[in-house]
Amino acid sequence: MPYLAKILLYPVKSLDGVEVEIATVLASGALQRDREYAIFDDAQKFVNGKRHAKIHLLRAQFTLAQKTLSLQIPGNDSPQIFHLDQERQALEAALSDFLGFAVKVEQNTLTGFPDDLNCSGPTVISTATLMEVASWFPNVSVEEMRRRIRANIEIGGVSAFWEDQLFSAESETVSFRVGDVHFFGVQPCQRCVVPTRNPDSSAVYPNFQKTFIQQRQATVPNWVATARFRHFYSLSVNTRLPASAAGKILQIGDEITII
Repeated sequence: MPYLAKILLYPVKSLDGVEVEIATVLASGALQRDREYAIFDDAQKFVNGKRHAKIHLLRAQFTLAQKTLSLQIPGNDSPQIFHLDQERQALEAALSDFLGFAVKVEQNTLTGFPDDLNCSGPTVISTATLMEVASWFPNVSVEEMRRRIRANIEIGGVSAFWEDQLFSAESETVSFRVGDVHFFGVQPCQRCVVPTRNPDSSAVYPNFQKTFIQQRQATVPNWVATARFRHFYSLSVNTRLPASAAGKILQIGDEITII
């Protein structure tokens, strides 16, 4: 029986995630506290791993209940601790100094800052998929691959690429439930440059994208709606949640069923 094995939230977009036992669905369909904060430059563009590889060098730990961020900046002996609301300016100053240009940290408690505004629900992948994909790259562990892919919801009790049945060949969505939360699976998630980089050092894995595409195409199950792939550098599933999901809870161990 497919079940919810992990929930990962990323309180500050592009920084490290935090694993939680339960998560609340917002009215927008996003998970509460996921990508609630984001870093912006003076042009109001995201300061993220796609545009700034240096962001990978930051290590972040969050205490969600207290809304604090412990930030380890390279070159500093010990981490700095910031309250994400009360010490926002100090955090912005520390990040600006590290990055070499002025940044702002902004908050959105309604929707967070998703990459895809049309698919603002949690991204979904299976543990077996992460294990399979990690096996394509010598010296990359499952945990490292998890940090490269940065999905929100991880499914246990299934085979690799099970989640690829959560989108269809046509434009229709696929309905499924996680516990009593209704989801719409929309499409495979097209990956960016971030998975090609080591999440700690930012070093680029040689031929990562080429290897990924070759292996993904070779291992895709024959029942997968491949017409939905623009290219095979795609992994995990983008979702939307209906308004009726607002306020509902996702919890580790919830059963997952396709409707």
